[in-house]
Amino acid sequence: MAAQVDCPTCGKKVVWSEQSKFRPFCSERCKQIDLGAWAEEKYVIPAVNPPENIEDEDRASPH
Repeated sequence: MAAQVDCPTCGKKVVWSEQSKFRPFCSERCKQIDLGAWAEEKYVIPAVNPPENIEDEDRASPH
């Protein structure tokens, strides 16, 4: 039995197989909605703030 996942956009069940052309999405529409959300920067990946003075940090750590 093939695994089923939820479409990230609408939540509809999608069979995870080669026949599911748009997996993990249920359709081209849901895939495009998700792509548009990334393009509009609705999703963000949090970044770790680097030290303010990287040179001081390098001198403080042993090599």
